[in-house]
Amino acid sequence: MKKKIIGRLDKANFPELNLKDISIKIDTGAYTSSIHCENIEEKEDGLHCIFLDQEHPEYDHKPFIFKTYNKIRVKSSNGIAQSRYEIKSNIEIFGKVYKISLSLSNRKEMKHPVLLGRKFLNKKFIVDPELQNLSHNTHYHEH
Repeated sequence: MKKKIIGRLDKANFPELNLKDISIKIDTGAYTSSIHCENIEEKEDGLHCIFLDQEHPEYDHKPFIFKTYNKIRVKSSNGIAQSRYEIKSNIEIFGKVYKISLSLSNRKEMKHPVLLGRKFLNKKFIVDPELQNLSHNTHYHEH
């Protein structure tokens, strides 16, 4: 499979999560991918959480419930390991839908609600840090 060139920033859709045009940051230093999430709570019927926050145009305060999820250990950029929940979902980028594992993280202080790490990027993309919005721009020129 030919690898696509992706820049350091882009926008993507997350069809199963009903999220469109979400700002993503490409981070080859990170192994896992993560998405901004709040009010994460494990209950009897599954893992409850709310994606994004009031500052994001797609925010709808609608809680999601995941029946299937994992607990993983993630080492942050400052070297501190923390326990996080991870869900399986899909991401639409460059007009194609891929499976993706996303750790749920409070990224409120971050500029971009989604971070894509090496686990997702491997075998699919080559990162050119000089570029940005390649998928986003392509996506809109196709119509």
